[in-house]
Amino acid sequence: MVDRTLEAVCVCLMLVAVGVACLQVVLRYVFNSGLPWPEELATWVFGWAVFLGMAIATGRESHISIDVILRLLSPAARSRLEFFNRAVMASASIMLAIHGMDYVNRAIAASPALQWPMKYFFVAVPVGAALNLFFLAWPKPGRTVVQGLGVLAGGALLYLAVRYGASSLYGESGSAIVLVIVGIIAIVLGVPVAFALAFGAFAAFAPFSQILLVTISQNMGASLNSFTLLAIPFFILAAAVMNAGGITPRLVDLAMQLVGHLRGGLGQANVVTNTMLAGISGSSTADASTIAKLMVPEMAARGYGRPFSAALTAAAATLANLIPPSLGLIIYAALASVSVGALFVATIVPGLMVAAALMLVVYVLSRRRGYGGDMPKASLRQRMSSLGLAIPALILPLVIVGGVRFGAFTATEAGAIAFIYALLCGALLYRKLTPANLLAAIRESMMDTVVIAIIIAAAAPFAWVLAFEQVPQKIAQELAVLVAQPWLLMAAIIVFLLIVGLFMEMIASLVILVPILVPLVISAGISPVHFGIVIVISLVIGALTPPLGVLVFTTARVGQANQTETFRAIVPFVLALLAVLLLVTYVPALTLLPVAWFGP
Repeated sequence: MVDRTLEAVCVCLMLVAVGVACLQVVLRYVFNSGLPWPEELATWVFGWAVFLGMAIATGRESHISIDVILRLLSPAARSRLEFFNRAVMASASIMLAIHGMDYVNRAIAASPALQWPMKYFFVAVPVGAALNLFFLAWPKPGRTVVQGLGVLAGGALLYLAVRYGASSLYGESGSAIVLVIVGIIAIVLGVPVAFALAFGAFAAFAPFSQILLVTISQNMGASLNSFTLLAIPFFILAAAVMNAGGITPRLVDLAMQLVGHLRGGLGQANVVTNTMLAGISGSSTADASTIAKLMVPEMAARGYGRPFSAALTAAAATLANLIPPSLGLIIYAALASVSVGALFVATIVPGLMVAAALMLVVYVLSRRRGYGGDMPKASLRQRMSSLGLAIPALILPLVIVGGVRFGAFTATEAGAIAFIYALLCGALLYRKLTPANLLAAIRESMMDTVVIAIIIAAAAPFAWVLAFEQVPQKIAQELAVLVAQPWLLMAAIIVFLLIVGLFMEMIASLVILVPILVPLVISAGISPVHFGIVIVISLVIGALTPPLGVLVFTTARVGQANQTETFRAIVPFVLALLAVLLLVTYVPALTLLPVAWFGP
């Protein structure tokens, strides 16, 4: 009952944010006047939805985490480690509840437009943390009330041990080292990424005065007080509604008509479908799951190996972050203060290069293994018919990129418009959208948004601690010798990013690393727009490589393929992505010339 009630509240808050953003666009372009408060109201309801949704995700065990260690353990050892991980979550929640309320009591500022006391915005953090504790203690199948209370007791003991034992154990001098070690170890052990980052920040600041501990909840709340980040739920929601409205099968059919007759035709259609769907979704994980359900069984039925099919789907799903509207690029733009429109234009050529490289690998492997070549070539009439059905969906990416690039609307407003457009397409054109599947799509997209946004929020205090200890400046000093040789600096950064991608989720990596690396590359004379494409490509490759490999795990699970064999099958596709990465890195014109052509 509590779960469903909170979910209903979060869904309503998300819909309010969409409605307010659309209202602002209508007022600006229809009535030629805007209001000062819509953006502020939208960020407020977004922040509350995320922190309330955090508790729902805890109850459903939906937070993003790395379970590599857990999968290697015996059932008894796995149970003990899961108990410890939940205790860490409880400890982080206790910290946010206690010191979050402390910050709320200290807050005296008011919001600029609405003039609402900011404490009513920041109180979302301790409220969400308290609800988090409720769901950690609540019994569920396989977990008793006693076990739940044991988790809370373990979390309380862990909180007290860190809060009052840190000063004597490691003191104030090692906060940055403690931050990184505690955070990374917790992530590797399987603690959800958001809670591992928050607990790492708590451990780093525990030896200091209490005033620094309140900055953890303050930074988490403030990080979501950003209108740009609202583009994330809007585009996720638009993609979910498009899928519910029947758009994905139309794109698959068009891809089949265009390239299905080629060698490895179903594999080629897989890449083309992901390319077209990327212009709507922006989420690699969502695309991987959706396409795997549709394409992997069909490819297996026609003689393609399941591991090959799942690996190809995972590799092609990276296009969602390399073709606008990329959520990775939106997050980078917010962190690096770079134009979203410029990034959208800059990534078009690299995105198409990745698609072409994957299609080339499919062709070579299909000739060697005898895949495909058994489907007749579609007639011009068939192709035009499929194109006509898919055109409404294909128009959307052009509207998004053009509108953002030329200032018709912001990236966030583009996401709201995309949602309204998706509603109209699904209900009026394709007529597949029903109240039931629309509600299911909204609920699913709300949870997808929460698990992404809470990592962004938790990474904010993590990054603040690094800045407090002047880690970016220290790294810049160490790499100062490379600044004079930009090509060598970029090589070192790429190797570093590829290693980070092995162990950390892309969004968390962006939030932590962008504030450190962007000033460094700017000092070396490298365009932050160009670097944005490089860092996103580098980190998205990590979604294909073990031990994290979230896209491979997703497609292997959905496509019922062996995970180990799928990781082996992904190797040629990863090599193709690395080749494109090197070309994009050392030929900046591939990203910067289109930006120059389309103008500021």
